[in-house]
This record gives sequence, structure tokens and C-alpha cells, in this order.
Amino acid sequence: MSQNRAYDWIEKSLSTIEKAGWYRQVKTINSPPGAMIEIEGRSLINFASNDYLGLAADQHLKQAAIEAINYYGTGSTGSRLLSGHRQLHHDLEGAIAQLKKTEDALVFSSGYLANLGTITALVGVRDLILADEYNHSSLKKGAVLTGGKVINYKHCDLADLEQKLSANRASYRRCLIITDTVFSMDGDICPLPEILHLGETYEAMTLVDEAHATGVMGKEGGGCVEYFNCTDRAPIQMGTLSKALGSLGGYVAASSTLIDFLRNRAPSWIYTTALSPAATAAALEATKIIHEQPQRRQNLWNHINFLKEALSDHSLLPSHSPILCLGLDNPQQAVKLSQHLQANGIFAPAIRPPTVPFSRIRFSLMATHQPEHIEQLVAVLKNVNRG
Repeated sequence: MSQNRAYDWIEKSLSTIEKAGWYRQVKTINSPPGAMIEIEGRSLINFASNDYLGLAADQHLKQAAIEAINYYGTGSTGSRLLSGHRQLHHDLEGAIAQLKKTEDALVFSSGYLANLGTITALVGVRDLILADEYNHSSLKKGAVLTGGKVINYKHCDLADLEQKLSANRASYRRCLIITDTVFSMDGDICPLPEILHLGETYEAMTLVDEAHATGVMGKEGGGCVEYFNCTDRAPIQMGTLSKALGSLGGYVAASSTLIDFLRNRAPSWIYTTALSPAATAAALEATKIIHEQPQRRQNLWNHINFLKEALSDHSLLPSHSPILCLGLDNPQQAVKLSQHLQANGIFAPAIRPPTVPFSRIRFSLMATHQPEHIEQLVAVLKNVNRG
């Protein structure tokens, strides 16, 4: 039987990836999520998690998930419009709308699906999308799938965004501005009030990805929209349940009219099995804890401020979030430093192109870190600096 050579290119492509220093492999974590994790039999301080409030292993979330499984079973069995809808989904959407101060919300089975479904429902081939060049992959893929005109503007550059709106908006039926609020690989935040002003000026919709802001930013954990006091300016707020909320899934929070439209037009909601009872119940419990335990958020910000001050003489990228990044010259340097950190008891993987434009070590802080965890990180980095 003749060999099919149609797949030969894959091995060559992997070799190119490896030579560039971009090759990736998974690391198995053999412990519950938390500030301390076990990898390859070693206990390491975890600075790689998006579990910002330390809720993924919280006893209340686990108990809520167990009770939901005992009552509803392990799966939702179908899409929300068929057999998959449960009272839990309705309750969670109400809790998210309350947290985000919107009229309604819609829960998706993942954050990626939330962005794909929402963007493709709002925009078509006759429309325009203006997108921050550093946006998350789900925003970028959603924009491409619309078939509309996609123009990237320079990262957080309001002048460039306005120039592109001025030059292009009149040629298209509808326009959507899309941006992360907290950028996941840099830790900086977008100039949201000014972006919303441009949207109002040019009659453009605005969708903001609050994945890394929900539960973290704002006095009540409502995200950057709350942080900037923009809750009355009607941006479409997308986010995830898998980061500060410690569960799984995504959501969109907006006006009741827009949410009703998405129920009828968002393909990644209509044609996907509903979020599992366990994940839904855990996320619902997390929204209660965010409201009832503001000290978690305060602990997190105490850690952020301490680490930023302690590393003020290092090459940290500008950040206003729990994500702090140490910029490096090349992928090899990033991998070497990550390995050194792990040898000294700290887990902080190297982040390399093409995920980011240049290599860095990304440190994510958690409310459940202890002061000695952060002090150990500082000590290891300062020893490397002296070396």
C-alpha cells in the first residue's frame, strides 16, 4: 500500500517551531489548584494561575458543584434551547447581570465560544470591526469569522483608533470596536472611557473582554467597566467563569434586547450543549463570595502592590492588574529563566512568540499567596539579577 505523503509537512513544521524556540509541551499538575502546586513530585509556588481569588479549590464552590451533580447529574444533555436549560443557568445569568450592573446576561460553555458567537452574531460581511492589535485570540478569530472588514489599531492607541474610524466608518453599515480590558499577556488595561466616547461619536458598538478583570477590578469586583464608572454607557461585556470565578464557561452581559438577540442568533450558544450543572453551580457560588468576601480582593491587591514595589528596578511591563510581566530579549532567555525559577521552587512558565510579540516571564498573583511566597520570588529574581 502506498504511503500518503500529504502529512509530511507537519513534521517539518514542528521542527521549524522547535528551532525558533517556540515549541511547547504540557506540564502535569498533580495537586489541587492553589498557591502551591505539585509538578513532577516537587512542591512549587504557583505564579502561573488565573485563579486570582483562589476560588477554584474553595470548599463552598466544591460543595455547590457536588450538590448540583447529585441533583442534576453530570451533563446538561443538550443545548439550552432543547433539553439543556436548568434553573441554575437562569440564576447564574441573573447573578452575572447583577455583578456587571446590566439588564441581562447569557452564559456560554466557554469564554472562547462567547466571543465567537457574539461577534459573528453582531457583525456581517457589510460591516466593520476595529480591533486592538493585542486582543485575545478569541476576539481575533471571532472577527475573522464574520466576513466583515477587520482593521487592527495600535495597542491602546486612541489617536490611531480615531483615525481609522474617521477614515472607514462611513463606508460600512455597522461598526464594532473590540478590545480586552485587562490584556492577559501584558497586564495593562485599555483606556475604556475614551474608547466608549469614540464609539458614541462614530455610532459604533463596543464589546469589551473582561476575562481578566471580572472579580478583580472595581470596588465590587465588577471589572474595568465598574472601575472606570462606565456601567451606564452600555458596552457589551464579555467575560469568563474560569478565572477569578474559579469554574468554567463564559458570559455576555448587556441590555435585555441584545441578550435576547444573541439567544436567537449566536451559533456557539444555540448549537452547543449547555454548561454542566457542576460548573454552573460553582460559578454561581463564586458570584456570592465575590460580593460577601471583599477581603479576598483586598488581599490580592496587597500582593500586587508589594511585588511591584519590590521589583521596581526590574524590567516589568506596565501593569494595573494581577498580571506582572518581566520582559526578556529572546525565547531562549525566557525558557532558561523559567527553568531557573522552577529549580528554585517557583512555577512561572515562559511566554513566547507567536503568543506575544516578544518573550517574557508572566507572573499571576492570587489572593491566597502568602507574603513568604512573594518574598521568595523576589529573592530568586534579585539573585539572578546580581548574577
